[in-house]
Amino acid sequence: MNHDCCNPSNKNVVKKGGMDSFLFGIIVVTVLILGVAIFFGIKMGATSQVTADTQVTSSVDSNKFDWGTIDINDGIVSKEFVIQNTSNSTLKIYDVTTSCMCTTAQLKTSQATSKKYGMHEKSADVFEVKPEETAQLIVEFDPAFHGPSGVGPINRTITMRTNDTNHPQLSFNLTAVVVKK
Repeated sequence: MNHDCCNPSNKNVVKKGGMDSFLFGIIVVTVLILGVAIFFGIKMGATSQVTADTQVTSSVDSNKFDWGTIDINDGIVSKEFVIQNTSNSTLKIYDVTTSCMCTTAQLKTSQATSKKYGMHEKSADVFEVKPEETAQLIVEFDPAFHGPSGVGPINRTITMRTNDTNHPQLSFNLTAVVVKK
C-alpha cells in the first residue's frame, strides 16, 4: 500500500466560491436552537399584566387542608377551596402555580372553568370572578406520581396573584402522609 502525502489524489478538494458544509451546519443548528429558546421562553415566561384595583375585595373560606393518611395506590385526591369576590368590581386571578408536578390547580365559576395549572407552567391566563360571585379552586394531588419512594409526609402549596390590593397573592397549603398499605 502506497501512502504518498504528495500525491494529489490524497488531498482534500476545496470548493471555490461555496460555503463549507460544516459551517453551514453550525449556522443551521444555531438558528434552530435560538428559535426553540425564544419559543419556549415566550411560553414559559408569559406573565399577565393585571392592574391592581383598590375597589376589589376578596376572601377565602380557608387556605389550609390536611388529607390525613393517603394510600399511594388509592388514586388522586382532591380538595375544593372557595374564593369569594366580595366587591362590586371584577376579581382577576392569574399566575396560578403549584409547588410540585404531582399537584394541579383549577379555577371554576358558574360561567367558566380554567385549564389545570401545574408547577412549571407560566400562563398569561387571567381568570375573572364577577362581583359578589365565588370561584372554586380545585386542587388535585396524585400520591403515586413519585413512585414507591414518594411515601411519607407531603406539603404542597398553590399560589396565585390577584388584582385585590389587600390580597395581591393567595396561597393554599395542603398536607398529608402518603403510605403504602
